[in-house]
Amino acid sequence: MSVKKKIKIAMLQKDKKNADIAECLQITDKGVRGKFTRNSFFADDLIKIADCLGYQLALIDGDEKIIFDMSDIESN
Repeated sequence: MSVKKKIKIAMLQKDKKNADIAECLQITDKGVRGKFTRNSFFADDLIKIADCLGYQLALIDGDEKIIFDMSDIESN
């Protein structure tokens, strides 16, 4: 399953729209549509989207988890 499809499913589960994601990513609605069209998301985007939707982004290997959150994003 593609990244964009997984994000769309998460958005449906949390009743969020593209405009909500645009606000979280601090980009325009058109920018969000472009990311979905190209299926092009940076790691920072995924962390922000997960946070916006109330999820955690993680690498999971059995019982071992490495959680990514907003503190992992470098300030510009």
